[in-house]
Amino acid sequence: MTALPLGSALGLLALAIFWSALFTAVDHARHHLPRRTRAPRPGEPLPLAPRFAVSSLVLCNTLCRTVAVGLGLYLAAAQWGPQGAWAGGLAVAAVQLVLAEYLARALGRRFPQAFISMANALLRLPLRLVYPLACLFSALVRLTLRAFTGPTHTAQAATDEPGEPSEPDISEEARQARGSVISGIHALDRMTVNDILVPRNEVDGVNLDEPLERIMDQLIASRHTRLPLYRGDINQVEKVLNTRQISHLLPERRLTENALLAACYDAYFVPEGTPLQMQLLNFHKEQRRLGMVVDEYGEVLGLITLEDILEEIVGEFEQQGAAAHPHIHPQADGRYVIDGAAPIRELNKALSWHLPSDGPRTLNGLITEALESLPESSVCLKLGRYRLEILETEDNRVAKVLIWVQAPVPLAL
Repeated sequence: MTALPLGSALGLLALAIFWSALFTAVDHARHHLPRRTRAPRPGEPLPLAPRFAVSSLVLCNTLCRTVAVGLGLYLAAAQWGPQGAWAGGLAVAAVQLVLAEYLARALGRRFPQAFISMANALLRLPLRLVYPLACLFSALVRLTLRAFTGPTHTAQAATDEPGEPSEPDISEEARQARGSVISGIHALDRMTVNDILVPRNEVDGVNLDEPLERIMDQLIASRHTRLPLYRGDINQVEKVLNTRQISHLLPERRLTENALLAACYDAYFVPEGTPLQMQLLNFHKEQRRLGMVVDEYGEVLGLITLEDILEEIVGEFEQQGAAAHPHIHPQADGRYVIDGAAPIRELNKALSWHLPSDGPRTLNGLITEALESLPESSVCLKLGRYRLEILETEDNRVAKVLIWVQAPVPLAL
């Protein structure tokens, strides 16, 4: 086997440490990009965002560090023999810790936009080439985690631990409520604002281009205390109105445009995909209660409120069943007529169902995805143990659906 020349080995070692530092800086820079707080205006450049897979970035960084340590061991063994190989490994590890970890993270935190721009331009192709291998390793990780995770409930397990003091004063309902709160807090880690936002077609906003008389009629009928104000289109949100400050002017219809604008404050925009846990902290930091969710092009997807997030934590206290849900209409035979606009997550909560909720957010979207075509009336389909019959369609969307759960067939002995 031909020995690697000393100069070539040193050059490859320096190159591996350099690339490892670059990958670390890029990975740290993506966490420190300036957060967008408003929708971009027409002609304004779009905010900078990573255009590469994070799993590929982690894989390349790991490979570079492994190659660097291997070259350090090789060089030390070549100079001082097998007994000195460990010294080369420790030396390379120390250099990587300083240059490819601490220094790289500091640079990524200080110049996030520069590193992300460079990664989008120079690293996008190589990271895309290693993406299939990164997906393979990610799949192996998921299989490994699946072997260790089961349908166990931490809160219930804690009460069953030996040696724990009993709590005879707490009723079973209180225990279940406490467990629901704990599970709701943990759920924030895996949910984003897209999961609970109010879609833009259901947003109750005030169009400032409308006549003032019509605006007053809308405000009198509205049940919300905060409403977005826009001109012409919901994508042009300008302010958020606090209706409590003008409620005394509405009964006598003394509202003026100046009074309306005086009760407003600047709109707050939330990027799509923001984790709920982070958004809860952002609401507290910005002292806001309502945010408009926008995509990368500045299009409004909907709105989210502080109350929506808190409801995910403590909403189970309300114990709202199917009878209290406006989209669900129970039938005498045990089946349900449900509006197509009903959110899937709310159906699963109200009816203790397990409809797929990792894709479309509404029942109409779930049916359209399953049929792979525009829905029509009198069409029946099966989703697991759920049977669905489309009763009514409107404007190429599902308006009413009849749903029932098929009882499992007992296995023959």
